[in-house]
Amino acid sequence: MAIVRNCAACGKGNRIPAKHLSDVGRCGACKAPLTAMAEPIEVTPTEFDEIVRESKVPVLVDFWAAWCGPCKMAAPHVAQTARDMAGRAVVLKVDTERFPDLAARYKVQGIPNFAVFAGGELRFQQAGLVDANVMKNWLATAA
Repeated sequence: MAIVRNCAACGKGNRIPAKHLSDVGRCGACKAPLTAMAEPIEVTPTEFDEIVRESKVPVLVDFWAAWCGPCKMAAPHVAQTARDMAGRAVVLKVDTERFPDLAARYKVQGIPNFAVFAGGELRFQQAGLVDANVMKNWLATAA
């Protein structure tokens, strides 16, 4: 499994393995630099499992749903965290409506719900709206 990222220079898709999402690479077509992931990645359960297991850096997971007002308020903070922590963390988004079994696995009962993983293990989990500084502190503590 790999996440496909389009090159900013040439637009070609590049398959990035889960363990390299926090790395800087090069486009396979034009050799332009591909920066570390700097935006939240919406994932399926299979992608979630592989990224959490393989990531070399801490992973922040935002369990959310489209109908959730606080989730919408959290989204800019989640995106800012992904930008600010690029190369030092990976940020995932799990839609609890599409993947209720994955949410149930982590006993998500209220959303937004944030979980931090490091070394494939759950290190921290909290429900409720928080800002980007809190999210970044969680990731720094887990590193």
